[in-house]
Amino acid sequence: MTHSSDHFQKIVDQEKGLQRSLSSSQMSMIAIGGAIGTGLFLGSGFAIGFAGPSVLISYAIGAVIALLLMGCLAEMTVAHPTSGSFGAYAGYYVSPWAGFMVRYAYWASIVLAIGAEVTAVALYMQYWFPSSPSWVWIVLFSACLIGVNALSVNIFGMVEYWFSAIKIVAIVGFILLGAYIVYGAPASGPIGFKNYFDHGGFFPKGFWGTWVAVIVSIFSYLSIEMIAVAAGEAKEPEKAITHAFRAAMVRLVVFYMLTLALMLAIVPWSAAGTDKSPFVKVMEAIHIAGAPALINFVVLIAALSAMNSQLYITTRMMFSLSRAGYASPRFGRVNRRGVPLQALALSCIGIALAAGLSILYPHASFGLMMAISMFGAMFTWLMIFVTHYCFRRRWNKEGGRPLAFRMWGFPVLTLLGAGLMLAIMGTTLFTDEFKATLLTGIPFVAVLSVVYFVWYRNPQHHELEVQAPEVAAAGKPITEI
Repeated sequence: MTHSSDHFQKIVDQEKGLQRSLSSSQMSMIAIGGAIGTGLFLGSGFAIGFAGPSVLISYAIGAVIALLLMGCLAEMTVAHPTSGSFGAYAGYYVSPWAGFMVRYAYWASIVLAIGAEVTAVALYMQYWFPSSPSWVWIVLFSACLIGVNALSVNIFGMVEYWFSAIKIVAIVGFILLGAYIVYGAPASGPIGFKNYFDHGGFFPKGFWGTWVAVIVSIFSYLSIEMIAVAAGEAKEPEKAITHAFRAAMVRLVVFYMLTLALMLAIVPWSAAGTDKSPFVKVMEAIHIAGAPALINFVVLIAALSAMNSQLYITTRMMFSLSRAGYASPRFGRVNRRGVPLQALALSCIGIALAAGLSILYPHASFGLMMAISMFGAMFTWLMIFVTHYCFRRRWNKEGGRPLAFRMWGFPVLTLLGAGLMLAIMGTTLFTDEFKATLLTGIPFVAVLSVVYFVWYRNPQHHELEVQAPEVAAAGKPITEI
């Protein structure tokens, strides 16, 4: 009997050349680096504008979806750690077309998300240099982070670790300071939980506004899935992945919910916006000397950290596409330090797009980049749930070995996650701000499908992904999430 892991090893072998040197702590920080960035520090302003104080419910719904996603992804990643990750799983357990679509949709999404992050970087720099052109900061900081990613995965991991450490310290400090301010605020003053109800009530935009804000929450949690991609370069994949998934998920939910709760108590929701970070507005409201500039520095680091992680992840996804035969072989080549430099260069397209949009549409560039980039991310999340459903059914059907990490509540919770993602994707079509998500995403899927069926539908080329494995009967104990 052929083991599933033995059969999948042929796919893993396609992606050899990368260095396995990331520790579990670096893996956790990579996930936090991607997910605690512009989505929390600037995107939360969008969400608050849609929902008011009920944005707390919006982010709670987003957290539930993210938790379900992480459970599904952790189970598959511990079974098959590889840089192709959910793209390889989709191609192996669903169909070659699914593997092609997921990889390209995700790559395009994160490339555009890089553009959103660097657009935010330029916005933050204008806090100190209000008359400076955005493109100058985009070019300067992009060059620095491209250099970090070009050196080695060790350098990337170290830089990302410290970027994320700064963010965590700052967020914990913000939570402690915010709690102190809210607790000590006089009842007759402008600060307090009364702000949840004093400006139109807890649902000032109705339940529809609360639901629309879930779209932004998904954008905010986007990039937690990059742990699975980084697993291909982890020292001890099973241990590192299990620790990283759990640690990152707990920190993200706590950080997002507490910071938003305190932010809404200190600054009325109606004052939120995207002209500057809501965190900066909080510090301005409590009149602590130098605090707004300090927070602006922190949110700048947060955006750089997310951009750094996203450059890493798009490079590895393009590397995986190349090694699977879905892109030019040049993007699958690595240098002596194990870095796919040409894949990195191609993944900088989003930076160029951001620079162009910042010149043409300086006041709308961030929202436009976010709306367009979200389709690929939401499509990927949907397909992760679909892939997990197919993975577990086949694994169980063929008498698979006990999984070292197991998602509970199957198939109900897996299908719930898929259903919620479909509902959120459909909602974008009924909003002015995110209509571009589906209007650009559907034609993108159509074009990619044509490309696949014209150029890449070759059974011999994809035999590794379509052959069903026979699954082993022996294995390690189950660990429930």
